[in-house]
Amino acid sequence: MNRLMKRHKERKISYFAAHITTIVSVTLVLIIVGVIAMISVCGASVGRQVKEQIELNVILNDSVSNEQASAYHDKIKSNRYVNTITYISKEEAMQNWTRDTGENLEEIFGVNPLSPEISMTLKAEYTHTDSISAIVSVLEADPLVEGVARQNTQEIVSTIDNIESMSIILGVIALALIVISFVLINNTVHLSIYSRRFTIHTMQLVGATNGFIRRPFIMGNLWSGVIAATLASVILIAVRSYIAAYEFPLLNRYLSWENVGLIVVGLFIFGAVICSVAALFATTKYLRQDYDQLFK
Repeated sequence: MNRLMKRHKERKISYFAAHITTIVSVTLVLIIVGVIAMISVCGASVGRQVKEQIELNVILNDSVSNEQASAYHDKIKSNRYVNTITYISKEEAMQNWTRDTGENLEEIFGVNPLSPEISMTLKAEYTHTDSISAIVSVLEADPLVEGVARQNTQEIVSTIDNIESMSIILGVIALALIVISFVLINNTVHLSIYSRRFTIHTMQLVGATNGFIRRPFIMGNLWSGVIAATLASVILIAVRSYIAAYEFPLLNRYLSWENVGLIVVGLFIFGAVICSVAALFATTKYLRQDYDQLFK
């Protein structure tokens, strides 16, 4: 009797230890996947904000009246590629010049030599080099326009492309980690169920269906995945909050709580699904084995 109780206790401890191992392994994997996801989101946010700061200055002819300039401003504003747009009159241009340089050109030349202009930024999806060139060509074709001044967009776009390439590389790494994590978690869950393989065989002997046998193992490992996702989420949120508060306040701009929430939801789904699927495969394996194979 004492021997049976001791053996039962040892199996219980072994099963508990296997579950703890599963939770720890899944938690570590989910933390790594979560970190990569956050870095990718930050990279995408930085790239988008940099793109939307690319500025075009549409310089109007000196003979253009304020009414014509206002009408042209409204015409450009309706285009789908415009992010922000501001009309700067000759007087405002002179005030800006005087403020920035300390020189009053009107006193030097006797007239205001500056032209009215329209300053605009583009939406992120229209900031590729070809798109910018096409937009500039359309703007310069208008008779009201004297010319279009733009930043060195080639260098900016090149930097953005590098950021996007890095995001793609991180995505590939995350995908590889997902595959590796599935193998790791599958093996860990196998270990957990291995400690109860004789229980599975006993349930078969008393007539339990395969679905009935699988259910507690799948549900148990599903909850292991949920617990692991909870631990990983708490750690990631705590680290994100600390970095945003003490190390890098701009993180709030690049990694919003809405994006963090989506990543956390993804971790819960991933953790629950991958543990459940691994449990399904493991139980199926032992359901197909006869009594002698259980000792191998």
